Amino acid sequence: MSQRIAKHFNRAEFACNCGCGFDTVDAATLRILDAVREHFGKPVTVTSGCRCETYNRKVGGAANSQHTLARAADIQIKGVAPDAVYDWLASNYPSASLGRYDTFTHVDTRSNGPARW
Repeated sequence: MSQRIAKHFNRAEFACNCGCGFDTVDAATLRILDAVREHFGKPVTVTSGCRCETYNRKVGGAANSQHTLARAADIQIKGVAPDAVYDWLASNYPSASLGRYDTFTHVDTRSNGPARW
């Protein structure tokens, strides 16, 4: 059974996809994701949370990816366009760093942000 770490999330949802066991998430990132879930009223799927350095290189992640610091998540919400998620986050969390992609939205809480792409 996975450990619940927030109202809507379990630790396992943030685990590195390589299976190495890296499975944490920054508290500020987690608070934002809980707010996304509350606002849209639908489950938020974390497609990429933590990444160990090896897995980050394998998937072509940035050299200093916030995923390797457990401060980032790539998310999807069934039936909600990534643009809608991005726009809501940009309006409600101006200090969050956000990435707009065709199939998901990236959110992170880097200390030298916010970054937008």
